Amino acid sequence: MKVIFNVDVKGQGKKGEMKEVSIGYARNYLIPRGLAAEATTDNINALKLKEKAKAAQIAREKALAEENAKKLAGVQVIIRAKAGSAGKLFGAVTSQEISDALKAQFDIDIEKNKIVQAEPIKTFGSYSVKAKLGYEVSGTVNVLVVEDK
Repeated sequence: MKVIFNVDVKGQGKKGEMKEVSIGYARNYLIPRGLAAEATTDNINALKLKEKAKAAQIAREKALAEENAKKLAGVQVIIRAKAGSAGKLFGAVTSQEISDALKAQFDIDIEKNKIVQAEPIKTFGSYSVKAKLGYEVSGTVNVLVVEDK
């Protein structure tokens, strides 16, 4: 009997996968527990629609990531920070601060976990920070750290 798995079942199949299993296993275990559904034409069509919707969602997210990468190319984020007499910052400029500054200054929404700093920013100056936007798309955030008066 062909079934479509609703959840991952160890040793049998993954969610959304259609597979042939024995009739007894399907009727007595998988279907009553909601782990799988019988592969009727309606269920197969519903599965195909879900796959198309998922592919469209991925395409939209990739397009948004590419758009954000293009926006990042032409901007320089200015972050104001306080420092001691030697020019060293009190603390470091965090990914959260860069993300917040991007949102406030240029209305570009990038999550803090997507901003990758090779080393912490602890002095004034200009820096290039990589942003992994997803779907193998990355951009560079130009950060200028200036003294807050």
